[in-house]
Amino acid sequence: MRSMAWAVLGLWSMVCGVTEAADPVQAVSSPPISVVAAGDIADCGSDGLLFPNAFRTADLVAPSDTVVLTLGDNTYPVGAPAEFANCFQATWGRFKERIRPSPGNHDYMTTDADAYFDYFGAAAGPDRRGYYSFDAGGWHFISLNSNADAGVGSAQYAWLQADLAANFETLCTLAYWHHPVFSSGPHGNNPHMSELLKLLHAAGAEIVLVGHDHIYERFAPQDAAGNADPERGVRFFTVGTGGARLYSLRAPKPNSEVRDASTHGVLRLTLAASDYRWAFVPADGSAPRDEGSAACHR
Repeated sequence: MRSMAWAVLGLWSMVCGVTEAADPVQAVSSPPISVVAAGDIADCGSDGLLFPNAFRTADLVAPSDTVVLTLGDNTYPVGAPAEFANCFQATWGRFKERIRPSPGNHDYMTTDADAYFDYFGAAAGPDRRGYYSFDAGGWHFISLNSNADAGVGSAQYAWLQADLAANFETLCTLAYWHHPVFSSGPHGNNPHMSELLKLLHAAGAEIVLVGHDHIYERFAPQDAAGNADPERGVRFFTVGTGGARLYSLRAPKPNSEVRDASTHGVLRLTLAASDYRWAFVPADGSAPRDEGSAACHR
């Protein structure tokens, strides 16, 4: 399986003009970095009751957290300029220079997510398309747009295919977007990103982070069809707990290992050159609700 996946990526590396190294999965020596992630964040609703939750989750972000990932629905209710200026800026905007965002459906309730792209600027990626990649701590990060076309033949599909080929030497890869392919929350499974997920699984990606369902959930490593794959599978986290109203859980989906709909919070990842640790940190000051570690498998 691994040799087949690398053959596919090797073909794309030739197409993209990338020369294959002798050892494409050699770990890059780099000190561990701390990454914080959450989605569904700053609710500026007229009742004003949910806005304080974004302050509480923002307070969990430490100066030592190198990168902050937002998993869509950065503001509510409609991703308007005033919501970014008055609600997001006062909370998560305090560490805007460290944020690498992704857009959600509420961000797109303002035409073309214009306020989102205006607020984040170059950090939201080029050409206001909503997908981009970057490297930090020896890891390759991929921010995708689950509000845009993601099917075979789409511009986003072709871009991801080329990006994975151009970065096939990186041992550990993390991707993030808004709508979950798998979820035990009320929105449930959403197949929109399934074709992109097939590419990520074939390339040996380690982690996918999403929001949309306002819960915390962790899945065991699985493939793009939701089959358990302990050797090469992608580990999925839903972290829709950034501040918006929490949802209730539904029946657990296959391979779901941990579910929590009782608290807002953030996921903190400690990413080393060849392994990672995770902890779901609640906003009420209590101990992490879920912790673990794993090695990069490629």
